[in-house]
Amino acid sequence: MEYSDSVEKSAEYLRLALPLMSRQAAALHPVSYAVWYEYVAGRNAALKAQIDDVMRGGGVLDERATLELFRKHIAELDHELAQRVREGFQKVMADMSHSATQAGDHAHQFGGVLDQLSEGLAEAAPGVGLGEGIDTLREHTRTMQGAVATLKGRLDDSRREIEQLRQEVAKAREDALADVLTGLANRRGFDLALGARLAGREPGEAGPSLLIVDIDHFKRVNDSYGHLFGDKVIRAVAQILKDNVKGKDTAARYGGEEFVILLPDTPLDGARFVAEKIRATVEKCRIKRADSQETVATVTISLGAACYRGGESASDFVARADKALYTSKNRGRNRVTLDGSS
Repeated sequence: MEYSDSVEKSAEYLRLALPLMSRQAAALHPVSYAVWYEYVAGRNAALKAQIDDVMRGGGVLDERATLELFRKHIAELDHELAQRVREGFQKVMADMSHSATQAGDHAHQFGGVLDQLSEGLAEAAPGVGLGEGIDTLREHTRTMQGAVATLKGRLDDSRREIEQLRQEVAKAREDALADVLTGLANRRGFDLALGARLAGREPGEAGPSLLIVDIDHFKRVNDSYGHLFGDKVIRAVAQILKDNVKGKDTAARYGGEEFVILLPDTPLDGARFVAEKIRATVEKCRIKRADSQETVATVTISLGAACYRGGESASDFVARADKALYTSKNRGRNRVTLDGSS
């Protein structure tokens, strides 16, 4: 979703949204705020109608309901784009149908002239000379050539319009699955990648492996240096993750200062190697002030790794990697722990 509201207008929406948010069973987090911002702004009719139904029945939105509303009405392709794509395809199809009809009419006329000329030549009908017939045939041939050329031009235009629409849809889908701050996949993008990988897994096939990454003492960084600096740290860690994934691997921002890396073709030993490499690279980083280049922070990360077990759910798979992560944090942070290690 893109917003172009002024500071004054967005402040008014904030004032209206906060009381509504506070009456719900969901926490006051960015996803919840996005839902209620859309609601009070009045631009998202489908979202508003669904929330109004809940409120009329005296209900409240819990975490699950809030997330479902966000995914359905905000994270998906926005309505205006979907409408534009739909109208664009309808226009393209209408133009192609019209052009085909015109070409068909000209072809029918051309066929009729050929039939008449054929009959005239065969029966030597009075008043129909060979030269006159050839002239008529030449004239209608030029007409037919013009109709075919017009059809080709219109089909070329339609093909370009279809390609442009396809690129719009692809770009919108890519944006919907990307984290704005880091450029990595967002949680939805990761969920889709994991679901696709598990759905395409052959029985008995090894892997995939999963890493969960958490920036150590991130709250301390935010409290000491501010949220803008915290964003800089998140982007720096994200770039290191990007530099260490390849091919079918997926790196995603899972939420806040937490990241995940899906390694489809990597066994657990290989995942440990990747994790240690990333951990060591982050440990060597020094965050500096832009003005003086003074080092103001050293950042470390903790990681948990797990390998998929045939038949388990995606949530159980993630939970095992998450448990390994918390073992790393409980043992002093800045380390890698494999699932099942004691």
